[in-house]
Order: sequence, then C-alpha cells, then structure tokens
Amino acid sequence: MKVMLEKMREIIAEQLNCEAESIQLETSFKEDLGADSLDLFELVMALEDEYSVDIPSEELQELTTVGAVIDYLKTKGVEE
Repeated sequence: MKVMLEKMREIIAEQLNCEAESIQLETSFKEDLGADSLDLFELVMALEDEYSVDIPSEELQELTTVGAVIDYLKTKGVEE
C-alpha cells in the first residue's frame, strides 16, 4: 500500500497542484484538495495511463478519497 500511495501522491500533486506530503489515504479530492469535475477527469485520465486500467465515469462518484481509489485499483488487479 505504501508504494502505491507514494505514486498516487505524485500523480495527484502534479494534477491538482498541491503538496504531495499533505495527501493521505483519507484525503478527499473535493473537500480537502478542492478538486472540481475537470480536475477529477484529468486525474482519472492520468491514473488510467499510469496503471493501464479503465475507470468508468459512473464509478467515479464512489471514488471520493485517495484510499478509495487505491482500493478500487486493487480490485482491478493493480499491484503495488
């Protein structure tokens, strides 16, 4: 989980222009990082590229925190 969290921090920090150190598993994209729908769309595209997965838009509303995204990626077979 730690390796994956570090990589997620890099991607999120780059996409949302925030400090990687402030990103935790419970960090909410909207409440804590101020991401809007365009930010989230771009973030999902970056994650899809990085992890070679497809994240359907209807599943995005479930993925509100960093930890939720990591758990989701694991269900799609992404390893650390």
